[in-house]
Amino acid sequence: MTEMPAGGDAPVESSLPREELARMTDDIVAALKTVYDPEIPADIYELGLIYKVDIEDDRTVKIDMTLTAPGCPVAGEMPGWVENAVRTVEGVMDVEVSMVFDPPWTPDRMSEEAQIAVGWY
Repeated sequence: MTEMPAGGDAPVESSLPREELARMTDDIVAALKTVYDPEIPADIYELGLIYKVDIEDDRTVKIDMTLTAPGCPVAGEMPGWVENAVRTVEGVMDVEVSMVFDPPWTPDRMSEEAQIAVGWY
């Protein structure tokens, strides 16, 4: 299993070749950046809605994500959007998206890019 922890921590070792893992990681991040919160003009990755991405040795990608608010109108749809986007990545065999609300999302999880997009910077 390889984990892409938030905050730039070192990933856990995997049986996948390092080059393949790096390519998949970059492609998964790119795929996540194609999914936008419909209420905020920024992608879910830059908004800090992705808490964890694990790339398992069998190429299953497990994602923990959250929403800006538990009552978000697209709460039922967004995990499917994320799953569909990540399924397009070459080498991904399966995708499992879990919605988590602990810790709760706060605006300080947003990247500088997202802050600029919403006019907070």
